[in-house]
Amino acid sequence: MEKLHFKITAENNLNLLQTKTLSGGDINTVFLLKCEEGNFVIKLNDASRFPRMFEAEAKGLNLLRDSDSFRIPEIISNGAIEGTSYLLMEFLQDGNKTKNFWSQFASHLAKLHKNSQSYFGLDHDNYIGSLHQTNLKCISASEFFISQRLQPQFRMASENGFNFKDLEKFYKNISEEIPKEPSSLIHGDLWGGNYMVSEEGRPTLIDPAVAFAPREMDLAMMKLFGGFDNVVFTTYNEIFPLTDGWTDRHALWQLYYLLVHLNLFGSGYLNRVKSIVSNYS
Repeated sequence: MEKLHFKITAENNLNLLQTKTLSGGDINTVFLLKCEEGNFVIKLNDASRFPRMFEAEAKGLNLLRDSDSFRIPEIISNGAIEGTSYLLMEFLQDGNKTKNFWSQFASHLAKLHKNSQSYFGLDHDNYIGSLHQTNLKCISASEFFISQRLQPQFRMASENGFNFKDLEKFYKNISEEIPKEPSSLIHGDLWGGNYMVSEEGRPTLIDPAVAFAPREMDLAMMKLFGGFDNVVFTTYNEIFPLTDGWTDRHALWQLYYLLVHLNLFGSGYLNRVKSIVSNYS
């Protein structure tokens, strides 16, 4: 593995001194690279299992950076060597939350979400976790959420042995519940493990699954597993007011993320998925 690190750093005109393993989950292996030029993070995975994953992640991080909202690690390069894909990034040292960290988070999130397009989707597909995420362009929020988020996951769930009845009625009902708002640039996988506190105490985002999508998806994901102070939600709503009933729609948006977990981790998420489908059927 160290030989691979030397090859990648040499290709990027860096002089490697030392490597250290960092936590990276089940998909990627992650290392801190200490170089003469500074410290960098490298993520590695199997190029054949996850084709173009890091290319999509780099594009997503650059889109987030271009929004001039959150602190985002700078991308140095991405590519593949000897069947291994890599993403080389700036290393950000962890810091401590400032007193107004959560109100800053809300302000940055609102600024991110004010980036919009005339469509829902993206000009490329990407990943959520290890699962492929399609982003074909759609005219409406409901079309995007149903065709690009829910239907692929329900198909995968069926292939995994989890069956659901009368989904057409469910899709019709939720299409009437989804607000007719413009699209927003969203992080797309905004749980507590995908934000950091920079050395300066600034909110920082990593590991995106971006798209121009309904903005309530980010807020619902933030609520799903916790880890975010309520100040974020109240302040966000003051800065960029949400359509009435947004808290009641959390479960609807969370359905996508629960389906992802069902397909990744199994039946422990099945009852929650069935409950949400039943409530809208």
